[in-house]
Amino acid sequence: MNSDLNTKTMKALITEEFGKPFVMKDIDQPIPKDHQVLIRIKAAGLNPLDLKIKNGQAAHAQVNLPAVLGIDMSGIVIETGKNVHDFKMGDEVFGMVGGIGDHQGTLAEYITADAEHISLKPKSISFQEAAAIPLIFITAWEALADQINIQSGQTVLIHGGAGGVGHMAVQIAVAKGAKVYTTVQPNSSDQIRKYGAEPIDYTTLSVDQYVQQYTNGLGFDAVVDTVGGSVLDDSFRAVKQYTGHVVSILGWGTHSLAPLSFRNAKYSGVFTLYPLLSGERKKHHGDILKEAALLMETGKVKVQLHSQSYSLEQADDAYSLLESGKATGKIVICCEK
Repeated sequence: MNSDLNTKTMKALITEEFGKPFVMKDIDQPIPKDHQVLIRIKAAGLNPLDLKIKNGQAAHAQVNLPAVLGIDMSGIVIETGKNVHDFKMGDEVFGMVGGIGDHQGTLAEYITADAEHISLKPKSISFQEAAAIPLIFITAWEALADQINIQSGQTVLIHGGAGGVGHMAVQIAVAKGAKVYTTVQPNSSDQIRKYGAEPIDYTTLSVDQYVQQYTNGLGFDAVVDTVGGSVLDDSFRAVKQYTGHVVSILGWGTHSLAPLSFRNAKYSGVFTLYPLLSGERKKHHGDILKEAALLMETGKVKVQLHSQSYSLEQADDAYSLLESGKATGKIVICCEK
């Protein structure tokens, strides 16, 4: 810790060993650079990736310990760098800003962020809702808008539409006028219909059966895989001949491309962490969050939260719930009392 008596400190959760409980410590409060803002964090959203990082199962996140983890946040701007003109003190903001590479994470009282990497929080939603959005919305948007360029009237199949990225992707595709289908378990069917999409019970229908039932055997214009593994292989068989496009957010592993090749279709991957790791295209993430804010403000996209929120002191419990798979929506940690 800096010995300068003028240095401000803050509370943060430190991960000293992968797979071990967090340690609460007082550390130096970060100082914003000329192009950054200092944010008092109100809430931090948890993602499956956060759990993998904590357990040492996400080498691609390039986290070196000890570290403050946490990717998503919402909060209030309390200081701006001299080159920042789009934000001012008191602005409510949200973004995917830390916990990757050497970036301080969001399980703390304060964080700095590049001004172009964040967006104003929609006034109509809570800090908890805003903190749950960034990673899942950006990932879904990159799949549907950047890679597929989904158009009104197209058919799109989204695997895992009840999950974090999945329920964002379903709502984005519906908002863009696509005819949306999604594979879910039966207990999620009512929620999917509320989003304006058609649920497909993958526990009773094979790929060939639902392709025949919902597309007359032609295949879907686009398929978004949020599950990975064998579901990506299923995606290659479900997409339309010649013009079809499969996008996966979990495309690592070994897969046969033969089914996709025989359909003359194409494949793309999404790696949402790239701007944080490389420092490139951060503005694009900020622009996507502006799209998220607009859709949230107009009620076209809503995020599903778990019924209970957690404090920083309860973060290990929150991660345990995430690991159990029993959460009924996105889990959020409130970072100030």
